[in-house]
Amino acid sequence: MNQWKIYVILTLVMLTWGFNLPSVKYLVSFVEPVTLTAFRILTAGISVFILLAVFRLLRWPTKNEWKYITLASLLNVVGHHYFLSSGLALTSGTSAGLVLGTGPMLTAVLVSLIMRIYPSKLQWIGVVIGLAGVTATVMVGSEGMNGMNLGDAFVFLSILSQVFSYLIIAKTARTLDPRLMTGYMFIIGSAVLFAIALIQEPGEIREFANVPSTFWVAFFFSAILGTAVGHMLYNYSIGQAGPTKAAIFMNLNTFFSLVGASVILGEVITIRHLFGLVLIVIGVLFGSGAAEDLIRKRKKRLSA
Repeated sequence: MNQWKIYVILTLVMLTWGFNLPSVKYLVSFVEPVTLTAFRILTAGISVFILLAVFRLLRWPTKNEWKYITLASLLNVVGHHYFLSSGLALTSGTSAGLVLGTGPMLTAVLVSLIMRIYPSKLQWIGVVIGLAGVTATVMVGSEGMNGMNLGDAFVFLSILSQVFSYLIIAKTARTLDPRLMTGYMFIIGSAVLFAIALIQEPGEIREFANVPSTFWVAFFFSAILGTAVGHMLYNYSIGQAGPTKAAIFMNLNTFFSLVGASVILGEVITIRHLFGLVLIVIGVLFGSGAAEDLIRKRKKRLSA
């Protein structure tokens, strides 16, 4: 697929994930996070398999592929969502956003060390500029932050788990469609999260009977669009563009989360948020390799 189409897909995924974050914040005000996450991911997994059945992309993985699917589900679904939901309960949204913004940098570093795929100088510049944009965005109104706490550490572990899973997804994409892999990951991951929820949050499942109708609107938006479709497209993009380029677009998630919080929760977007967005967009253009593509095309036109 054309790289620019992948860039558009990744931008739309970040927009969906941006609105998903305030939706999840709303949902956890009614049901405890691990129980909610288990049901949300199970619903997402079922949705993925329905979509794959429509497009006739279903098949049974090989024995070797099952190993990677299981490991990726423990990292991408169980580890990421468990530590993220636990961390958000212990830290501020601002602190969590700053820690989440380290994802692209971690991905670039780990890909370089493990897969020996080295980003260009322009891509490294993009990673740094994007991180600066995330920092500028989440530091607005953060005067009350008092350094990293246990919640911040949990959020960092969630990102680390996710980054390692991207490396596995990129490797498995050579033989298994990442969209199909996503469905299996969700089913396995939700089963493990259900077991954790029964131990950590016993009886919480009964709270679903007491939620308002608006809860279910937010729940199905989060499960089907934010989680099922969003992760299918993102994992597919990892297989097409590689983990480093795909991860760079995560910087956009920070700003879109602010837009979603403004629309859904009534929070205010300031000039400093917009300044952060400019840095984030510049970082995405350089870090994803889009700027290099434009430079190469311009050189070809001039030399023709």
